[in-house]
Amino acid sequence: MAEKKVEKKVEKKRRSIATWFREMRSELKKVTWPTAAQVYKNTIIVLVVCAVFAVITGLMDLGLKYGVSLLQSI
Repeated sequence: MAEKKVEKKVEKKRRSIATWFREMRSELKKVTWPTAAQVYKNTIIVLVVCAVFAVITGLMDLGLKYGVSLLQSI
């Protein structure tokens, strides 16, 4: 009796995994994929924003380093 419950659970789990993959496939067909030009443009934007934040972080680091050195010299 216990074996039948285990078999049903395994069978149900397999069925649910198969259903999940079927649903995932149908959802991926609905996705609007970006064009190569959009990917290129977005990549450039991300790189520029990263560079700006790197510069800001570097400037803050230099300023805080200078401030700490002033405090230590007191």
